[in-house]
Amino acid sequence: MRQRICRALCVASLGLWLAGCAGANNSLTDQASNSGSAAGADAFASAQPVDEPVESAQAMFPRASTESNLLGSNPLDDLNTGKSYYRSGNFGMAERYFRRAVETHPRDAEAWLDLAASYDRLRRFDLADRAYGEAIKIVGPRIEILNNQGYSLMLRGDVRSAYAKLTEARHLDLGNRYVQSNLRLLADTSRNGKAIE
Repeated sequence: MRQRICRALCVASLGLWLAGCAGANNSLTDQASNSGSAAGADAFASAQPVDEPVESAQAMFPRASTESNLLGSNPLDDLNTGKSYYRSGNFGMAERYFRRAVETHPRDAEAWLDLAASYDRLRRFDLADRAYGEAIKIVGPRIEILNNQGYSLMLRGDVRSAYAKLTEARHLDLGNRYVQSNLRLLADTSRNGKAIE
């Protein structure tokens, strides 16, 4: 009898915990999509004008800091592990962990954006386009996503489309240094005829 009661309480608490997780993720997505699209350069931690995974999740996709079960809150979760691999240049392993992150948290735009950046580095542009599309479905055409899409198009050698995406990003924030840097890079590469690697 005692075991049945303990088992029932465990199942009930697990059910409540899972329900809380689903509710927290939905409210986060709503909060992220309702926040302004001008998070700007503060969301990027690296100084490079490339499609680096975003280091500061709080700046780009705000989350409640009291929630310990959210993706990115644990330094050993799939999102943070993927970022570690990405920073070390191991884009295959980064893709693996970012893919796992979006499989377990399909409404996390940051995970989709980081997955797209990994696909870009692996030159899997078809999959990168899909991941960028998923991020846009969640939070809309944010400057970070448009900037990364522009860089992705530069990697492919599609100068016109890259310019259009980066110009669209620039209209959201005229002073964004990452967008400006990518526009300069695009101008230099088209002038010199060198491909971006």
